[in-house]
Amino acid sequence: MPFAIRVIAIAAAFAIALPDPADARAKNSRSKSSSAASEQRARAAAATSSGQWRSGYAAIVVDANTGKVLHESEPDALRHPASVTKIMTLYMLFEQLEAGRLRLDSQLPVSARASAQEPTKLGLKPGSTIEVEDAIKALVTKSANDAAVVIAEAVGGDEASFAAQMTRKARALGMSRTTFKNASGLPNPEQVTTARDLSVLGRAIQERFPRYYRYFFTRQFVWRGGAIANHNKLLGRVEGVDGIKTGYTRASGFNLVTSAKRNGRHIVGVVLGGRSGASRDAQMASLIEASLPKAYAGGQTVARIAEVEPAQVEPAQVEPAEAVPQPAPRPMSREPLALAAIAVADQAPTAAIPQPAPGSTEPLRPTAVRSVPVGPVTNTAPLGAVVTRASASSASTYTTASASAAPGQIAPAVITIAPEPAPHTLDAQVRAYAASAQPTRPASIQVASAQMAAPAVPPVRHAGRSEWMIQIGAFPAESQARDKLREAQNRNKGLLGNADPFTEKVVKGSTALYRARFAGFDEERAHEACRVLKKSDFACMPLRN
Repeated sequence: MPFAIRVIAIAAAFAIALPDPADARAKNSRSKSSSAASEQRARAAAATSSGQWRSGYAAIVVDANTGKVLHESEPDALRHPASVTKIMTLYMLFEQLEAGRLRLDSQLPVSARASAQEPTKLGLKPGSTIEVEDAIKALVTKSANDAAVVIAEAVGGDEASFAAQMTRKARALGMSRTTFKNASGLPNPEQVTTARDLSVLGRAIQERFPRYYRYFFTRQFVWRGGAIANHNKLLGRVEGVDGIKTGYTRASGFNLVTSAKRNGRHIVGVVLGGRSGASRDAQMASLIEASLPKAYAGGQTVARIAEVEPAQVEPAQVEPAEAVPQPAPRPMSREPLALAAIAVADQAPTAAIPQPAPGSTEPLRPTAVRSVPVGPVTNTAPLGAVVTRASASSASTYTTASASAAPGQIAPAVITIAPEPAPHTLDAQVRAYAASAQPTRPASIQVASAQMAAPAVPPVRHAGRSEWMIQIGAFPAESQARDKLREAQNRNKGLLGNADPFTEKVVKGSTALYRARFAGFDEERAHEACRVLKKSDFACMPLRN
C-alpha cells in the first residue's frame, strides 16, 4: 500500500477511536448510573445475607421439648399473620373433629360469601358442598380462602363470630398479643400477632391434635382431577421438617411457621416479614440448621401448652411496624406452664355444630363416614406425599375428658383432655358441660346438615371377623371393588393370602360407593400390610373392625 494511503487509513482509524464529546459525557453518565445500580444491588445482597430484611422482620425458634428460646429477633412486635392465620382456623376445626361434632367426610355448605373470597381459592360454587377432609387439605396446600370461610361459617355460624372465637382461643392458649378478624388471613389492619404467639400456636396444635396435625405434611392434594402442591417448599427439602404453614400479604411480607424434628430433637420456628418466598425459606432453613443441634434430645420435659379461660378478650393495638415498642424479652423457658395436659376451656363458644343429646355416648353421624386410624399415633408420622380420597370407614375415636384439681387446690375452670382416648366414650362431666353450654346450630348449615344428622346406613358386617382390617379404596361399582381386591391379593399373595376380602356398600346422598376391604388382621399386621401395599401403589388405611 502506498505510503500516503497508509497515513490516511491510520488517521481515519484514530479519529474513529476518539469519542465524540457528547458521546463521552453520555457514556460517563451511563457508567456512573450503572455503578450506582451495582452498588445498590450489592448493598441489598449484603443486607439479605446478614439477615437485615425489610422493615417488619421478626423471628423466633423454640425448643418444643423444653420451651427454651433458641433464637429470637423482635419476637413480641406486632405483625400481620397473613395465611398463617389458617393454623388457628384448623385448630378450631380439629376441635370439632375430636369432639365428634364433625367427621372427615361431613359435607360443609358453600355460601355465596365464601365463594366470593379473593384468590387464592379452590373456586367453590355457592350452594355446593365440600368434605371436611378436602377443606383441610385445601387450607394446608393451596391456602384456599374460600375453604377457610366455609369452615368458619360451619363452626361459628358466620366469619365474624368465628374470628371472635379464634381470638378467644388464642387468649386461652396464652397468645396475649394476637387478634383475629377473619379465618383466612386476608388483609385486615386489626388482624395482628407476634412471632412468639405463633410459636405457641405451632406447638399447641401438634400437642393437642397429633392425628390431624399430620395433614400439614401433605405434599400434594388432588382436587377435581388436578394436583395442588403445598406452598411450603421446605417439606421434603429440609430434613426433619413436618409442616406447618406459609403466608403472604403485601402488608405482612412472607411468613412461615415451621416444625422440625431430628434424633429426638424438636423445634418450632417462626419467620415473619420476609421480602420474598425464597429468602424467607432460606432464612428458616438456616435457623433450623443452627438451632436443632442446640435443642434437647431427651424427650419432652416441659408441660404441654394448656388452655386457660381468659377473663376478657381485648384486641391488640395496631401500630406501624417501625413504631412498635418492644417489651423486654421474656424467654419461654422461664415461663411456667400451668397444666401437664391440654385443657379445653373454650368448648362452648366453638361448639356450634350439633352435639349429642346429654347422656348419649353416640355423636351425630353422617350417612358415610371417613376416619383416621384408631390406636397409638405419633406426631412424627406423615400422611404421605399424596393423600388420596379413596379411603373411608365407619370407625372413629373420641377423647375422654375430665376436670379435677389436686388436693387443697381450687379446680381451674377447664376440662382436661387425656393423651390417649378411650373410643366412643364421653365423661359425664363433659356431657354436663356440653348440656349447660346449650350450643345452637348455625342457620348456614341447617339444610346441608340434615343428611349429616340422619342415621348412618348400617354397614354389612361378617360375623367372626378379626379386630382389625384394611381398606384399599371405595368405588362406584361393586365389580370395581372386587377387581381391586383380586388385584391386590394376586400381587401380594404372601401378605394377603389368608386375609378375608369383602366389599361394603355405603350411600352418600343419591350415590352408592363400595369399599374394598380385607379382614383378618391384628393391629400390627394391619399397619404393616398398608405399609407394604402403599409401596405397590395401592391406597390403604388400617381400621378397627
